[in-house]
Amino acid sequence: MAHIDAAFRSSRINEAYFFVKNEYVLVNYAPGTTDDKVLVGPHLIGAGYPSLKGTAFAEPGIDCAFGSHHMDQAFIFSGNLCAQINYAPHTTNDRIIKGPMTITAMFPFFKGTVFENGVDAAFESTKNYEAYLFKDNQYALINYDYDSHLISIDLTNRGFPSLKNTIFESGIDAAFALHNTDEAYLFKGDYYARINFASGTTEDNITGGIKKILTYWPSLRGILPLKSSG
Repeated sequence: MAHIDAAFRSSRINEAYFFVKNEYVLVNYAPGTTDDKVLVGPHLIGAGYPSLKGTAFAEPGIDCAFGSHHMDQAFIFSGNLCAQINYAPHTTNDRIIKGPMTITAMFPFFKGTVFENGVDAAFESTKNYEAYLFKDNQYALINYDYDSHLISIDLTNRGFPSLKNTIFESGIDAAFALHNTDEAYLFKGDYYARINFASGTTEDNITGGIKKILTYWPSLRGILPLKSSG
């Protein structure tokens, strides 16, 4: 059984893409309510994103992603591969801008770190061209602009003290930044949390506790958990 593997925020307000194995949905996530709704899907990734057909991002699928501050762009990951794409919201005019290539070809500063062979989850910071990436119990803060560079790597529970002694301390399955300043959703198994990640500080906090996904995201009922398509 599979839950959410990856997600990223759209350039369109209150919209986000969710990926589960080789399928995806586009959701209006209606922050702070249970009025979320599926706008597109579920569809096969290769059908909704023709540029990804025949790549690892279509099969087996996307296992991490984050939206870019460059309009309509995102970074996607599958195993040790990644690509930068224009996802052309609400169309099938997507295109690959860079890649597919290994993570260390895209981000050479990850060589020799836990991130070189895969990334579990990520979300963009409120600060332009910065993003948080997560692998097991570690996180990295990077600048992904044209002169991309590593800002820091540390344990998740040190960079995000609100996650200490929670299920997210040892790993995060998927995440995406809200359109609200300094806020993100984190997902793991059946659960999710909404956090204020307090960019540039360690004053983050969880808003409303850790909750069951299907209780508070009614649009995903009947979609999650997805049985293996293999």
